[in-house]
Amino acid sequence: MIFQLDSVYLRKDGIAILKEINWKVNKGEHWTLFGLNGAGKTALLNLLNAYEFPTKGKMVVLEKVFGKSPLGEELRTNIGLISSSLQQKLYPEDSAYEIVLSGGFASIGLYQTPTDKMREKAISLLKELGCIEYADRNYQTLSQGEKQRVLIARALMAEPQLLILDEPTNGLDFIAREKLLEAIEGIARKENSPTMIYVTHHVEEILPLFSKTLLLKQGEVFASGETEDMISSDKLTEFFELPVDVVWKNNRPLLSRKLVNSTT
Repeated sequence: MIFQLDSVYLRKDGIAILKEINWKVNKGEHWTLFGLNGAGKTALLNLLNAYEFPTKGKMVVLEKVFGKSPLGEELRTNIGLISSSLQQKLYPEDSAYEIVLSGGFASIGLYQTPTDKMREKAISLLKELGCIEYADRNYQTLSQGEKQRVLIARALMAEPQLLILDEPTNGLDFIAREKLLEAIEGIARKENSPTMIYVTHHVEEILPLFSKTLLLKQGEVFASGETEDMISSDKLTEFFELPVDVVWKNNRPLLSRKLVNSTT
């Protein structure tokens, strides 16, 4: 088991942000966390990374029981998180190579001397993710797609058991998006690849490898299960409260609004 949430609630300032969250992810499963803006996706990720603690309910993440086990950095070292908030914390003058190396220490910036083995691993990851040609460039000079690749390489430095990709294609054009998704597929094909959670509100980004999906709506689990069942015309029509069509092509879903003919 990678993590399990049983009847988890999160309240802030008297407002229920998350309600009755039940979610279990086993090792080797790759999930999509799908929800509209404001659904509670970020709050749920904060719980998994121990930045927040549940108001009520039981949480076990990577064998750490919330409220009983030591959490913090020890837990986060085993979770690779790719998010816009992390991107904003990094030092823009650091090179892509330095950013990746810092992942080995789970630190913002390099304050310790990397070993030769760490340096070799960073170079290997930069090559695998197609970043080696701009390894010496300052992070701030990279395109959004290049930055995301560097962040993924950084996350993989610590060999995490869980990799969370929080809307990684935001701001990317079609070509950059597809190249990044191809890189994510490559990670999944590697031996001993981490369990992955892909967070999005765009169904067309859902790759075949993400075989399970949790639909989050207004802080509650709307439904969860096999992706083909969750990302379907009937289920998403109910989810959006709007008639939609889902068409699967090349093992990827495409979403459009269903036009309802009116009669007079």
